[in-house]
Parts: sequence; structure tokens; C-alpha cells
Amino acid sequence: MSKKAKAESEMMLKLVSLAKRRGFIFPSSEIYGGFANTWDYGPLGVELKNNIKRMWWQRFVHGRGDMVGLDASILMNPKVWAASGHLANFTDPLVDCKKCKKRFRADHLLAAQGIKPDLGTMKESPKELKICPECGGELTSVRKFNLMFKTFVGPLEDESAVAYLRPETAQAMFVDFKNVIDSTRTGFPFGIAQVGKAFRNEITPGNFTFRTREFEQMEIEYFVREQDWQKYFEHWLNEMKEWVEALGLKAEDVFYHEIEAEDLAHYSKRTVDIEFNFPFGRDELYGLAYRTDYDLNQHAKFSGQDLQYTDPETNEKFVPHVIEPTWGVDRSVLAVLVAAYHEEAAPTADGKTETRIVMKFPKKLAPYQVAVLPLSKKDELKELSQPLAQALRQHFSVHYDETQSIGRRYRRQDEIGTPYCLTIDFESLNDQAVTIRDRDTMKQERVKIDEVVNYLKAKFDGN
Repeated sequence: MSKKAKAESEMMLKLVSLAKRRGFIFPSSEIYGGFANTWDYGPLGVELKNNIKRMWWQRFVHGRGDMVGLDASILMNPKVWAASGHLANFTDPLVDCKKCKKRFRADHLLAAQGIKPDLGTMKESPKELKICPECGGELTSVRKFNLMFKTFVGPLEDESAVAYLRPETAQAMFVDFKNVIDSTRTGFPFGIAQVGKAFRNEITPGNFTFRTREFEQMEIEYFVREQDWQKYFEHWLNEMKEWVEALGLKAEDVFYHEIEAEDLAHYSKRTVDIEFNFPFGRDELYGLAYRTDYDLNQHAKFSGQDLQYTDPETNEKFVPHVIEPTWGVDRSVLAVLVAAYHEEAAPTADGKTETRIVMKFPKKLAPYQVAVLPLSKKDELKELSQPLAQALRQHFSVHYDETQSIGRRYRRQDEIGTPYCLTIDFESLNDQAVTIRDRDTMKQERVKIDEVVNYLKAKFDGN
């Protein structure tokens, strides 16, 4: 293993350890031995995740006049997936090792060897797909594996009761297109936004929360006239670039990969993958696709419904084309954790230095924005600090901590990414002021208690 690969592996181990230790992400069902590639967001993780979703909704729905929201059902009529092409096309190429029984995606195995075959037209496995990379055993022939989770609705488990957990949030926005334009009288162009769970029976999930079978998406279907698609594609590409910056991701760690024509999905005329330098390598974070009018035409054909848009001024009827920006919530959380993780030298009380771990989240994304830390558990300090914490909760997410030394508490708040720590000491009883410590600079400032809220608001409004 190269020095770079070793460092990246160690970084991932550190991040996974911190995520569990500090309550960001836990292995699911851990007391029963876990369940492969499933994860639970702990007390801090759910706050970080919700902050990302909240910022996204504020920015792209509440912050615009051309967007409405939707929260659609996970279970849909199976005909939806026939119309969308998922029943026929939503597959991965699978091979199994006859010796160790491990399963692999054939395209991943070939990509690792620098080979880019057309698996759709392949009649038999190439020679590069004969030997298992893990044990050297013989691999089976390539076969297609549908990624949708199948379930049954009702008491009978037969073909008439088959349903699927949705593999994406997009189709509901197309299926509800007519209801949206009839009920909202929205202008044109316009978008429908949704945040929700999706499910894919991935062959090879892994890399912590990067690739899982249950995940969450933030997605927009933006409806435009065909002649305007390029303009709005560039508009949404710029919006996604600004979002990446708002998450605190470094520009040098983000790449915009134009997908070649032969690799485009069957519905897409242009796709850009937004990729990020994760510790395990560069991989897809978000995607932007021009889906043409494929989806609305398919659902009109299969349902028999008219899914055209009628211009209210000219009465012109047409099927809109669609620009689709997609953001993975779980991958956003992972990328933010990676970007926020820092190890740096910090001074100690005895004049020496030690390594501190600090999560430098963008301040508005931090699980806790403010920590209130009375210097001791004595009642006279509690009588001052507890009402202050409650008052601050009206404006910020607040953590109250009175255990261990103040130095240890500072380090704990650094590790969970809290931007500001407020220390109430015995001098506070006389001067009615607190010491506010900045997470990133570690500088401390004395602020009057009745000025604390405005002081902090100014800090957060500036970021």
C-alpha cells in the first residue's frame, strides 16, 4: 500500500471512529451484530443531516419564486416503474465467485483494470472477468441484477400483490406533474422539489455511508421549454457550484465530470457528475441531468393522461423538458464530515502543545451552535448559566455541559464542531459577563450577558 493510500485509509478509520464516539453515526442494529451497510444517525448526526436539508430547502424552495415542494409516497403503483424503464433497465452487471461466494459488479472489476466494455451487448464474459480478485477462484458469467427492492401489498404474496420500494424520488414528481400545475397555478418555467428516502439493492455497498441500500435524496425536476434547456442547465450547474461552496467543501476537492454520450442514461441528453475527493478516492457526490421530455411522455403513454402544459397567455400546449439536479443527503453529510475534520497543534494550560481534533463545520451547519459551560457545578453558577442557556435556545441550538475540567470540555466541543463556547465563571457573578471562545481561532472575548444574543447573531450572520 502506498503512503498516500495508507494515509487515506487511516483518515477514514479516524472519521468512522469519531462519528461513533461523538454520536454522529452508529452501525445499525449493533447489539445484534449489526446489519451490513446500514447506519443510524445519532444525536449529533441527525442534527447535522437536518441542518443540511433545512439549508437546502431554504435555498432552493423558500428562496425562489419558481419552486414548489412535494413529499410523495415511497410505495407507488408498479406501473410507474414500468413506464419509467426501471423494471427493464434498472440493473447492474453481476458476477459471483464460485469459490469464496463473493459478489462483484462486473463493470467495477473491469474499471479497476482500465477496461471500459459495453456490458449491455456483451454475449459472454471477457477474459478479464474470469478470475476472482479476492481469492483467485473462477467467476460466473455476467448476468443482470435488478436493483429495486420488491415487496408485497396485502395478505397474499403473489404477482398481483407485487410492489416496489422506490429507487429514486424523481418519478413521483413526474406522476404528480398535472396535480401540481392544476392546484398551484404556478408560472413557467418552474420546479418541483422533494427530499425523501430511496432504496436500491446494491450489489457492492460500502465505504461507510457512501453507498448504502437505503439513502436519502434532495432532488428537483425543473420544467422548461425545449429551446431553453441549455440556458437552464448552466443555471443549475452554477447553483450546484454555489451549494458546494456553502457546504464548506474546498474547490480543489470537487470535480465536474461531463459524461460521454455513450455512457449517458437512456433518458439523458447531457449529464454532469459532481465528484468529491473522499478518503477512499474520487467519486460521485451529486448529479445534473437533462432528461428531455422522456419521463412525461412515458407516463402520458402508460397512463393515458394528458401531461402537457398549457401556456395561460397563448393557450399553446407542449410537453415540458426537464433539468434534474440531484443531491445525495447521506453523501452530503459524509463530504461535510470529511471536509470539516482537522488535526492541529493547540496550546495546553502548562504552556506545551497537543494535537486537537476539531470539526470545522460551516457555523450554520454545526449540530450545536453554542455550548454553555459553567466553570463548576456550584449552585450560584447554575443559577446564572441555566437561564442563559434557555434564553439562547430561542435563537440557537445549545449544548449545556458542566462535567469535567473546562479544558476537556473545550476539546469535546471542538470534536463535535461547536463554533462558540460560553464559559460562566465566578467573576460572572460580579460583572454579569461571560467568556466566549471561538472554535477556529481559540481566541476568547469577554461579553456582557445582555449582549450575548446580538453578539452571536452577528457572528452567524457573517457566515
